[in-house]
Amino acid sequence: MSKTFLVLPEKCTGCRTCELSCAYSHTIDQQPGDPRIRAYNTKPPMEKGVPVVCFQCDRPACQEVCPTRALQRNLQTGAISIDYNRCINCHACYAACPFGNIHIEQANDRVAKCDLCGGNPKCALFCPTGALTYK
Repeated sequence: MSKTFLVLPEKCTGCRTCELSCAYSHTIDQQPGDPRIRAYNTKPPMEKGVPVVCFQCDRPACQEVCPTRALQRNLQTGAISIDYNRCINCHACYAACPFGNIHIEQANDRVAKCDLCGGNPKCALFCPTGALTYK
């Protein structure tokens, strides 16, 4: 039985705990990495927000344009994952994502996207309102 990552914007307060937990679960040189999820505030902070994260598309444009096939679906989690041993950092996937859910990490200038934390997404684990769930 596979799990589904659910985003319920109506429950999001814009606290950005998801961003923090994501950054700390993707460290670079023992420092927080760039978050692969963004919580955009639609009203003053702590009132309403919209979490935006990779949709793990059925036919991902990022995967289709990758010249080295560095982006592949993880059959256990369903996430499109990046194999950095194959990635040539051409940023084609970054340009191809129609939703803007692939980011360029500032610390190392490489592409990054949600990988569902290997099947245990920290953003969902630490979301205080239940706006993010993985079940």
